Amino acid sequence: MSKRDRPRVCRLAGPSLIPTTMDFDFSPLIDSWRFLASGLGQTLLLSVAAVVCSFVLGLAVGLGRLYGPFWLRIPLVFYIDSMRAIPVFVVLVWIYFSVPILTGHSFAPFWAALVGITIHVAAYVAEVIRAGIVSIRKGQVQAGLALGMSRPQIIRDILLPQAIVRMLPAFGSIISVTIKDTAIAAVIAVPELMRQAETLAGETYRPIEIFSAVMIVYFVIIFPVTRLIDRFYSRVAHLGRS
Repeated sequence: MSKRDRPRVCRLAGPSLIPTTMDFDFSPLIDSWRFLASGLGQTLLLSVAAVVCSFVLGLAVGLGRLYGPFWLRIPLVFYIDSMRAIPVFVVLVWIYFSVPILTGHSFAPFWAALVGITIHVAAYVAEVIRAGIVSIRKGQVQAGLALGMSRPQIIRDILLPQAIVRMLPAFGSIISVTIKDTAIAAVIAVPELMRQAETLAGETYRPIEIFSAVMIVYFVIIFPVTRLIDRFYSRVAHLGRS
């Protein structure tokens, strides 16, 4: 094949085809800060409520799995394993759309998100609590029984104080994950921070500025929480040694 018959390759090059600068406009954030602040308030409220409810339910499930009757342990184990096998997104959507069909009672988006996140996170809390209690030496339980203490007294006065200290690092991770999971509530129209940001980005066509600001807000919320828990654990770690 001669040079004349060879196919020609057209190369498109040139600085004019590649954007060299990008204009950032943060005015939508400044103009709509109240709108985003209302979403932040919903995020904080949902986070606090979900953390408290998850820890209460997880404590009950963890203790029930350890010390409950055999007939109760089977459904609790199934609940824990099923929640750990199903994404929280699926749980939220199922509760919001399926429960009203099955029961005839509809959930408000906020309460549906709270229930979904709670029952999902509580399964992880239950496993952390179970592992923390099991890690305590059995000799301490035997010593409590020898002193005439009842099983609830042993759990309350001997096991839980030590186990909670050992569980602090895991609890810090669970709290941070719970706060991040609140962003998934945007799919069922909960007006939390992520939902408000999506609405504002769609109206202003400034997704980079808006979602970057949201990312920074989540970091500012979660990072101090995890660091404070780690520092607190470093001070009280000796209380969990048995």
